[in-house]
Amino acid sequence: MKTKQASQTMLAALLVGASFASAWAAPAPKAPAAEVTMGSVAMDIPVEMIKRMSALTHHLALNTSLNVRFRPSPNLGSAVEDLGTGQTQIAYLTPVAYIEARKKYGVIPLVAPTTGGRPHFALVIGVKAGSGINSPDGLKGKRFAFGDEKALLQRAAVESMGLKAGDFSAFAYLKHYDNIAKAVLAGDFDGGILKDSIADEFKSKGIAVVGSTAPLPSYLFAVHPGMPVAMRNQLRDALLALNKSTPERSATLEAFDKAYDGFVVVDDPAYDTVRKLIQPFQK
Repeated sequence: MKTKQASQTMLAALLVGASFASAWAAPAPKAPAAEVTMGSVAMDIPVEMIKRMSALTHHLALNTSLNVRFRPSPNLGSAVEDLGTGQTQIAYLTPVAYIEARKKYGVIPLVAPTTGGRPHFALVIGVKAGSGINSPDGLKGKRFAFGDEKALLQRAAVESMGLKAGDFSAFAYLKHYDNIAKAVLAGDFDGGILKDSIADEFKSKGIAVVGSTAPLPSYLFAVHPGMPVAMRNQLRDALLALNKSTPERSATLEAFDKAYDGFVVVDDPAYDTVRKLIQPFQK
């Protein structure tokens, strides 16, 4: 009888021990990846923006512990509001959109894309090649196309080249640089403001540049001020690692913007030149 009880006790102890061993060996459940929503100023229609940004969000998801998704914004103003109110946690912004979001919500600059290794771009005036317009002055009394009505830098850029809105016989806001280039080529407008990379893209189709600004600080990625530092650093490092060193990274950059070749860390004072340029146009 005692032998039977001893055997049962030993069996119970072995079962308990096995249970503890199994629990000890089992991997701890993996915490779900933190979700990050990326926004952007509207550089194109939403479906095209989703195509452009999907490769980038995929790169960030692979190179961080974050689940990154894209949320398109219809215009500059909504991109600012989405980031400032936390609807997005990171956003790709124009210099003016960043300045507005910084002033209103305290957003934090993260990185800026580079072209030729430099975080700069220019705004140019484009016309149709062969139009007979060879300088900004030749557009006086002509039809002109701007992008977003809130893009103060576009108006400031045009004035820096010696033109005011009142100099045109008509002007309109076409939202996206691609739309402007296509409208100029179609003859709907005699000239328009373009980002230099877009003008280069449309050069072979008949766009000619007749004026340009000095180099301007690039568009940039900025983050919501409430984003944890560790998360911010993950995103920064993943973007800094994105360059043309491998075919995969080159493809990601090309999908985002053909002109870009990498990213660099950027700080707020870099945008003081734009603040000064747009100051006369701010209410």
